[in-house]
Amino acid sequence: MKRILTILLVAIIALPNTTQADEGMWLPMFIKRLNYKDMKRMGLQLTPEEIYDVNNSSLKDAIVRLGGGFCTGEIISPEGLMLTNHHCGFGVIQENSTVEHDYLTDGFWAMKREEELPAGFSVFFLQRMDDVSDVINGKLDNSMDESTRKKTIRTVSDSIEKAIEESGEYIDASVKSFYKGNEFYVFTYLEYPDVRLVGAPPSSVGKFGGDTDNWMWPRHTGDFTMFRVYANENNEPSEYSEDNKAYNPKHFLPISLEGVKQDDFTMIFGYPGSTDRFLTSHGIELATEKDQPARVKIRREKLDLYEEGMAKSDAIRIQYASKYASVSNYWKYFIGQTAGLKRLKVYEKKQGIENDFSNWVNKDNSRKDKYGEVMGLYTDAYKVLNDVQLAETYLFEAVFGTEIIRFGIGYARLKGMMQGIESLESKKDKTEEENKELEGMKSGLKTTIDGLKAAAEDHFKDYNRDIDQNIFAAMFKFYNEDILTKFQPSDFVEIMSKYGTDYSKMADKVFSKSFLTNKEATIEFLNAPSVKGLSNDAGVILSDIFFQFYIGEINKMLKPGNDKKAKADRLFVAGLKEMNPNKSIADDANSTMRMTYGKVGDYYPKDAVHYDFVTTADGILEKEDPTSSEFKVPGKLKTLIQDKDYGQYANKDGELTVCFLSSNDITGGNSGSPVINAKGHLIGTAFDGNWEAMSGDIAFEPELQRTISVDIRYTLFIIDKYAGASHLIDEMKLVKSSKSITAPTSIQAPASLQAPEK
Repeated sequence: MKRILTILLVAIIALPNTTQADEGMWLPMFIKRLNYKDMKRMGLQLTPEEIYDVNNSSLKDAIVRLGGGFCTGEIISPEGLMLTNHHCGFGVIQENSTVEHDYLTDGFWAMKREEELPAGFSVFFLQRMDDVSDVINGKLDNSMDESTRKKTIRTVSDSIEKAIEESGEYIDASVKSFYKGNEFYVFTYLEYPDVRLVGAPPSSVGKFGGDTDNWMWPRHTGDFTMFRVYANENNEPSEYSEDNKAYNPKHFLPISLEGVKQDDFTMIFGYPGSTDRFLTSHGIELATEKDQPARVKIRREKLDLYEEGMAKSDAIRIQYASKYASVSNYWKYFIGQTAGLKRLKVYEKKQGIENDFSNWVNKDNSRKDKYGEVMGLYTDAYKVLNDVQLAETYLFEAVFGTEIIRFGIGYARLKGMMQGIESLESKKDKTEEENKELEGMKSGLKTTIDGLKAAAEDHFKDYNRDIDQNIFAAMFKFYNEDILTKFQPSDFVEIMSKYGTDYSKMADKVFSKSFLTNKEATIEFLNAPSVKGLSNDAGVILSDIFFQFYIGEINKMLKPGNDKKAKADRLFVAGLKEMNPNKSIADDANSTMRMTYGKVGDYYPKDAVHYDFVTTADGILEKEDPTSSEFKVPGKLKTLIQDKDYGQYANKDGELTVCFLSSNDITGGNSGSPVINAKGHLIGTAFDGNWEAMSGDIAFEPELQRTISVDIRYTLFIIDKYAGASHLIDEMKLVKSSKSITAPTSIQAPASLQAPEK
């Protein structure tokens, strides 16, 4: 890793020492100068180096990114045991479930290592983060148009990433833009691809409350799943192998049994996906009046059709469980965000910020020269986006939201490859260079076909033609009736002229004339592919029409608006920072490691209503409804609760805490993130936000915004008392008191971290 220092020109930005504790997803590399004083004042007992250190073990070494950043996990034992959310592992649980072994309903627990199941995703450990702003900004100038600017940034970023990744097979580097293109940082990761499912509670625990309780408080959901990271005999990354051993981490999180109380310090590490806190009033209007209502409408229809199909058999229910959960989560999210933005008058607040910005700019001629065009750029940008954005939304939510069209895109691209080969093959007197090109194209074709065969195996395992056909008819009805003809592909308009408004007839024709609806037919075609077969397939034809329309026409329509908005965003954020020199402004989330800190706390959602900061197991029985799939309580769990059989996981009053609230600032991607106390011990796992602050990704509301987390004692209770998987408890390090003892050397624990007791 030392070689990276010779590659990068690292320039650490001088940042002020004060910040507000409530809002902010902060880069851990700046903790010492940006956050530490405030964190210590709030109760933190660790040093900055114990939280983030490049050269020595620190908390960051126990935090992992799942896959490309869909969730976060934390290492909780010296044997690579990893904890995350149930909804983060839901796809893996579903993929391994059958009618005979329904892990969704019954849960899954590997009682021996050989019973652990391959997860199918990698985890990434952050090695370091470095500022490369000077390197990239040094290649940019204000005369560049946005296309040239983007291309230059990508070229320089690629060279930085390539230089770092050459240092090792499993080294992954990613340059990310910050503050709307004003700053740039490179993140270096070590990828571990062998991850295995260890344990998951039944959905009646892991998803208790279902859609009804999603984003709501009070909550009683045991939203956790356990995996294990494996490595080769040298503790290095390795592809799956039966010879691999459990990974021995640089650091793992000791687990506290002390519980939480009002105003306790909390810190969350993780990989928040995306926020849009700099969004202007123009963007708020587009989101609330057009974009989000469309997404809610489309997703609700999909969910209804999923439910109709899933009710027909357990096999279909299992097939579509993960797809349903994915659509459902953000269906409710968009409802809540729209309502929150309006209720909290975020549009008006944004206008106030913009007016203040304009007044500040207009008081100084040099600022007028630098920032004077910002608001005009936004106005011009949204003239374009207000017209075209809805067409893009419907493309992704409705058209590409049908499985046949999304699946067919790969075959549309295959057609293009084969046509390119045929064209070059037909050329007479080819040069040596053209013959080499042709050879490369044929090699690429074989790789593509092999990839499509593998994808077909995965696709059809969880595919139901009837559900897809019903959704196809509904989605194309929405698209055709809600999107103006000028924003639709001309070839599609011509096709629709043959069907009028008979979308069921259209669906019947497409599904009866496409091999994309049948696994055997798809594999048979791939064994002897032809341009003619692709050109005559109704599903491929539609996929090709919409794919080409998106990458060509829609992108071309959006480009003027997106370019103006990108420039306006960059100048606006730079201006806001200049306008507020004594204020530390956290950047938007972008799937990079962030740290957020706050306190355990209650809140008042509205007049005369108060929510406590914890829930207990008694609330599970209060919510129980045997007639509802969302509120069923397993018999064994019910008995344990009735008998108050909580063992060492009960609080001082003999009750079992299930979930708790804190004021940490999180978003999607933080699912599964550890909630850590002032001593560096794990106290919970973050899994949700609260309904009253659904606007939080755009405008943080400190009085309302809360993170909902599973109390770690409830997680341990389910593992131990309910599942009987005490062998997993045995490999963890439980802290039962604040007594200080020597840290275990096997994990190279930071010096001031209290070592675990058992």
